[in-house]
Amino acid sequence: MAARPEPSTGEPDATQPDSIERAFRLGEDLAVAPLRLLSGLTAPFRDDIGRTVRRSFGISETPRPRAMDPDTAFVHPDSVVRVVHSDLGAMMIGGLAALMLQALHPLAMAGVADHSSYEEDPIGRLRRTANFVAATTFGTTAEAHSAIRLVQAVHRRVRGVAPDGRPYSADDPDLLTWVHAAEMYCFLEATQRYGSRRLSGAECDSYYCETAPVAVALGAEWVPRSQAEMDAYFRRIKPELYAGSQAIVARDFLLRGVARKPEDRAVYALVAAAGISLLPRWARRKMRIPALALFDAAVTPPARLLCAGLRWAVPPRR
Repeated sequence: MAARPEPSTGEPDATQPDSIERAFRLGEDLAVAPLRLLSGLTAPFRDDIGRTVRRSFGISETPRPRAMDPDTAFVHPDSVVRVVHSDLGAMMIGGLAALMLQALHPLAMAGVADHSSYEEDPIGRLRRTANFVAATTFGTTAEAHSAIRLVQAVHRRVRGVAPDGRPYSADDPDLLTWVHAAEMYCFLEATQRYGSRRLSGAECDSYYCETAPVAVALGAEWVPRSQAEMDAYFRRIKPELYAGSQAIVARDFLLRGVARKPEDRAVYALVAAAGISLLPRWARRKMRIPALALFDAAVTPPARLLCAGLRWAVPPRR
């Protein structure tokens, strides 16, 4: 005699996966399978590009461990500054723009020209700058203060007389304000134009506020802590800025670069053009860089594509 089926209780059988759920999971697996396959095939290629990019910009192939404990980190792990400084492409473009903008201060430029080997060892200088930014962004409080003390020791030796006859010193609080403001402005502008997303006005203010302690620890007495303060600072200091002979030499070096291979020169030319696009119009005029019609519109799309490629090759760590 056939067995009589058990009466239904109205409850699903917990020992058997629901057919609809099973079908849904199967659909998910089928949808992501091509992406997983593509990721597996491109992983070695991406890793090789990532290593090459890191070496080219003086960055360690093994990134420094990030301080994730709010009690020991110099910068809070959830800060805006970590988001900005994690994007290699935007930081690269912003860094080059910052060097051009900083060169407009005759005393700051004199210190670089007299005491820096940027023409003989540009990668070494880039590596030292990258290490300092990394330590004061992602390191512990102890690591950040160690990096700051090292820079202060170097600054104490950087002093002399500029071509216009004025004495200069790298630990001058006003010069520290200028160097910091120019760098943070360009980093933030690069993020806004070439980063993965635009920051809100409040986030931009937070960025300036969060980066201020580094400059103060170095010896600055005041730095802009908001977009409004940055704009006001530029209006105040503009009359003191000009491109002397040392600044023109630095400008030409930065625009020329040190790449030898044609493909490297092409990439550097794009980075340099993108950096120029970040400079305020008044800064371009002072640096004697022609403001060509539609220049920014022509440069922005390929530079964004380059930054997207770098984010793929060297993914920002969160």
